[in-house]
Amino acid sequence: MPGGQSLAYSAIYPLMTAFNALPKAAFIPILVNIATGLATLEPELEDELRVLGARRWDVLIKVCERLSRSMPYFYGSLKVAITLAFVGTTVSEMTASNEGIGYLLTSAGSSMQMGLAFGGLMVVGAMAMIMYELFSVIETRTTAWAHRSNQNH
Repeated sequence: MPGGQSLAYSAIYPLMTAFNALPKAAFIPILVNIATGLATLEPELEDELRVLGARRWDVLIKVCERLSRSMPYFYGSLKVAITLAFVGTTVSEMTASNEGIGYLLTSAGSSMQMGLAFGGLMVVGAMAMIMYELFSVIETRTTAWAHRSNQNH
């Protein structure tokens, strides 16, 4: 990864490592996948632009234009992270809250109201599926160029 790409990667990767130590499990897949997407940019791009006589500013702009190629990685990790966010929220409500679906699950389980507990699980699952699908729609609309069409040509 020569030039600007390695500089960006080197600057962002230590921050991702630091965030990994924090209790934000839902955001780690996003950061790791964005770094992977950035690392997949063509390392030859800067060299080619320099050979063609591009100035430093022109190189920076062209590299930034290529960053859109990392968006499928971002959306893929975002869809994973949103489901982890529901898990984290529910577990935290179960252990340290007096309200929320996690608290409802704990209360219903301890009073043997399995129908209510199951209903709470269904609501969490439905919310996670809705958010996953919402991000899938946004992904399809913003990165249509990265997906193969299901139409036969």
